[in-house]
Amino acid sequence: MTAGTTVRLTVGQAVVRFLSAQRSERDGTEQRFFAGCSGIFGHGNVAGIGQALLEAELLEAKRPEAERRQAERRGAGFGGSGLRYYQARNEQAMVHTAAGFARMRNRLAAWACTSSIGPGATNMVTGAALATINRLPVLLLPGDVFATRPASPVLQELEYPGALDVSVNDAFRPVSVFFDRIWRPEQLASALLAATRVLTDPAQTGAVTLALPQDVQAEAWDWPVELFAERVWHIPRPVPETVALIRAVQLIRAASRPLIVAGGGVIYSEACDELRFLAEAAGIPVAETQAGKGSLPYDHPLALGAIGSTGSAAANQMARQADVVIGIGTRYSDFTTASRTAFGHPKVRFVNINVAAPDAVKLAGCPVVADAKVALRDLERALGSWSTSDAYRAEARQLAAAWDDAVGRSYALGHQPLPAQSEVIGAVNEAAEPTDVVVSAAGSMPGDLHKLWRARDPKGYHVEYGYSCMGYEIAGGLGAKLADPDREVFVLVGDGSYLMMAAELVTAVQEHIKIIVVLVDNHGFASIGALSETVGAQRFGTSYRYRDPASGRLDGDVLPVDLAANAQSLGVRVLRAATMTEFADALAEARRWTGGPVLVYIETDPTVPAPDSQAWWDVPVAEVSELDSTRRARAEYETAKTAQRPYLAPPESL
Repeated sequence: MTAGTTVRLTVGQAVVRFLSAQRSERDGTEQRFFAGCSGIFGHGNVAGIGQALLEAELLEAKRPEAERRQAERRGAGFGGSGLRYYQARNEQAMVHTAAGFARMRNRLAAWACTSSIGPGATNMVTGAALATINRLPVLLLPGDVFATRPASPVLQELEYPGALDVSVNDAFRPVSVFFDRIWRPEQLASALLAATRVLTDPAQTGAVTLALPQDVQAEAWDWPVELFAERVWHIPRPVPETVALIRAVQLIRAASRPLIVAGGGVIYSEACDELRFLAEAAGIPVAETQAGKGSLPYDHPLALGAIGSTGSAAANQMARQADVVIGIGTRYSDFTTASRTAFGHPKVRFVNINVAAPDAVKLAGCPVVADAKVALRDLERALGSWSTSDAYRAEARQLAAAWDDAVGRSYALGHQPLPAQSEVIGAVNEAAEPTDVVVSAAGSMPGDLHKLWRARDPKGYHVEYGYSCMGYEIAGGLGAKLADPDREVFVLVGDGSYLMMAAELVTAVQEHIKIIVVLVDNHGFASIGALSETVGAQRFGTSYRYRDPASGRLDGDVLPVDLAANAQSLGVRVLRAATMTEFADALAEARRWTGGPVLVYIETDPTVPAPDSQAWWDVPVAEVSELDSTRRARAEYETAKTAQRPYLAPPESL
């Protein structure tokens, strides 16, 4: 009911109505910003956000069909007055779904997540960290303890002796780019506006948390009606400062062996064409981070593929001799820089184009704080006719071709009795159309995908490697499919990650959402098993085995866990493959399937490595040990450490 210029709603109802009215716009294209809401209800949110979502859903059902269709055409999704609710099975997983959705939409749309108090809320903390590290907008609405404190401690309340205004939700503070607790209804309007401002800021975005005490959620207030008016948030494209661009051009013109490192910012900015134009005009080869893979098609003459610890030999060889590195939209993680050993030229300098100033100044680089699309366009114009030599271009092509030959060989190893993981990747790559999406996150799969996946579309490669979170894969794949239902989504997940978080398969079954899950079972933690060998730890604790009564160690027979049967019990269509021929047939059948999620199961040999990236990753080795394997690993580690560099020289000293 309205009274003058106000409308009386509960805090929960006001939140839902506000979120429903928010839109984003970039380059003249508008879309609904909050596209959906996942949630698990408990006593901390069922009477607030839960009741509000129900009311919105029922009101939407009463709207005339023509009105609903008009809302859909405008991108308003489910109900101009409501937010479509999706039932989640795990609070951490639903945040991963939100992150996968935002990444697929290039951060121009987001998802909300509501939980109860206590464990329901803290389950979302890991998802919040993943979203913030990957710079992905997600809105978290955890329930909180009573603001009025009528009967403390309430169920699931943490009693902190140092302060009465602390709850478990304070754990969200370090993993959120914005945090607020709404103690009173009067505080909500400013919090909602501030939260959406941060979510739509490409330089600051990440997880945003609005903690909602359970009594406040149900409290009514007279709200100004203008709070719920449709509001369009412009996503800016900051332009480079003229002086910064001039400095960058001077550095690049002085280079003889420049190299571009394309990060996720290229894709989020939709700057792939501008990247290609610059690379072709100036003859600068392009290497890609995990988030930037797909910035150029794998077969482009100047595409070197992945860089760093999980990179291609081609990109890493060019990186060792690069005198100027042009980082575009990259955070320069340790995997990208091979723990600061990748760039070996004694006078290497960095030009960093990034919308976020903290990233632009990394490695003592020449900062160009700007949107990637705008900056690349300006940089190409400013460089004019300048170009690298024909010989340098030819060298890049030759190295890239040699690496692609190595990839092809790894796809067709014919390893027996179980196939290698590289063969599985190759078969999925062959089965996928150029615009299909591969999703992965943790274990050995992301490193092998980074090296071996032949990306052909900017949105075709979706590997979460900022937080490398086991359990992201299925939930993140669900988010990617929700964001772009017309693309086929292949989720590549190992048995370790599957065991941690597979329950969102039930959500996919419930919503009739098709994702193709490729479950690669190597009976353990393959990635850490291989890593443990390099540090002299002999694959300790990385195989799923019975404890041997005689030795007392976990080195008995393989555990009889049937993960395919588990998936089938959740309502998923399951296809089993014992050979690569059967696997290829199963993938073809999975593509034809239209009845919801489908899982293709195959066992692999975890001891067969992908082609060597000729790069290093800094994982410390025990300095003293009784084990020969550890002592040998320590000696190798100390040798490798000598190649690390601080990259502190100012760019002006070139």
